[in-house]
Amino acid sequence: MNPYELKKTEEIISPSLIYYVDIIRKNIEKAIEKAGSPERLWPHVKSHKSLDLVKLQMEYGITKFKTATVAEAEMVAEAGAEQIILAYPLVGPNIGRYIKLAKAYPNSHFYAIGDDAGQLSGLSEACEREQIRMDVLVDVNMGMNRTGVSIEKLEALCRFAAELPGIRLAGLHCYDGNHNNKDFSIRNQEVKETDEQVEKIMERLQADGIGCPIVVAGGTPSFPCHLQDTDWYVSPGTAIITDAGYYLNLPDLDFVPGAAILTRVISHPAPGIFTTDLGYKGIASDPAAQRGYIVGLEDAVPVVHSEEHWAFRLEDEAKIPPIGACLYVVPTHICPTTALYPEILVAEDGTVTEKWEVTARNRKINY
Repeated sequence: MNPYELKKTEEIISPSLIYYVDIIRKNIEKAIEKAGSPERLWPHVKSHKSLDLVKLQMEYGITKFKTATVAEAEMVAEAGAEQIILAYPLVGPNIGRYIKLAKAYPNSHFYAIGDDAGQLSGLSEACEREQIRMDVLVDVNMGMNRTGVSIEKLEALCRFAAELPGIRLAGLHCYDGNHNNKDFSIRNQEVKETDEQVEKIMERLQADGIGCPIVVAGGTPSFPCHLQDTDWYVSPGTAIITDAGYYLNLPDLDFVPGAAILTRVISHPAPGIFTTDLGYKGIASDPAAQRGYIVGLEDAVPVVHSEEHWAFRLEDEAKIPPIGACLYVVPTHICPTTALYPEILVAEDGTVTEKWEVTARNRKINY
């Protein structure tokens, strides 16, 4: 039985993004169970960008959220979240946008991140001009080399940030997407070693009266590791939806993919080949190799993937689905896939029951 198959597909255009709310609810419950309580979770919203899904998580007692854009932060504030991190360095006009947003939603507590003295000084000066004091988490490079101050320079930057007017050093942001080894024991050891380095720095700061009361760490692959030896907050994002990438590569996480794309077969262009209408305008072109898996036809090998077409080859020609057949593809990477759609069809018990807007799909809502 195909758990993603829908009833009454006659009026559903293809490709369409489907979220299976019964699976998503179980993923939320599993994340809370792993964390020990909803209070310890600070989940990222970039995977779904949906106001409705934020509200669904809030039903389970989750009140803190992490965001990647000012628009996502606005969406989360609109939902009534208590604490919001914009986990992206603020530069240019985004500094003013985020300050205005924080002032517009006084019932939510906003945090910025920073990894550079000049950047933090600019934020401090802007906050002073706007007569607001912004809480800041110093962004730590845990080995991913994407953003973050190096661990060697972390202590000095924290001491610098603690002296700046306009901002308040509130803690650390420790994302480590690089810790994703398929072997949990290796992944766990890598996380532990890095966490210990950070904790030693925190102890020295604390001894001098510089507190870092909030540490938000991890993504989906590493958050269970941080839970074992620290009291830090953890911020899984993709886990709530889950995609084929994590499901296949990190089975220890035990989350089930809660999204699929309905696509239709449009052609049989050559022996052993069938083509669907799921081009890379409908599913993320990241990663470059296998971008998704057809449920029930996982052995179908991608041949050509272009803007509006995705052709596959099957060794057993008897398995080739007929033209017009509905297929369900679980994307390898759900985050950029969701951003391709203005709305999500929400299914429960095999039936589409409602639609959710991808609220923060654009970079700007109001602020």
